[in-house]
Amino acid sequence: MKAAGIAAIKDELKNLSAKEVSELCLRLARYKKDNKELLAYLLFDAQDTDAYTRLIKEDMDEAFKEVNRSNLHLAKKTLRKILRKINKYVSFTLSKQTEIELRLYFCKGLQASGIAFRKNKALVNMYAQQIKKIRVALAGLHEDIQYDYIKPLEQLQENF
Repeated sequence: MKAAGIAAIKDELKNLSAKEVSELCLRLARYKKDNKELLAYLLFDAQDTDAYTRLIKEDMDEAFKEVNRSNLHLAKKTLRKILRKINKYVSFTLSKQTEIELRLYFCKGLQASGIAFRKNKALVNMYAQQIKKIRVALAGLHEDIQYDYIKPLEQLQENF
């Protein structure tokens, strides 16, 4: 069975009543955890992205405390878990500025964590990939906003 396109779904949603759309949203939220998280973000957190970003940073701080610093393999698994969450949150917000802030915070957290990530090629590549993603996101922002993030990015690269 082939899934309908976004345009077809949009047209069909226009034909439904508000109650029917609400029921569909609730059914969709029950189907998958990511759907529920996205719906919760759109309903409760989308209006205040700064507060949402702070919550994510606090969550990252807790995750960095749980990283196993003695075993780089286990540290790498935990860091990938943090990055998966960051990617999910970035996809919710659709904001380049939020993406840059979260990725910069991750890189700073990795440097401050005490993990000897420079000794592991996979962790070095993970860090470099985040720098690359920050640069791509920066290119999509206005020059005035870019200026605010260039200096922290250069500091991260110098400390790398």
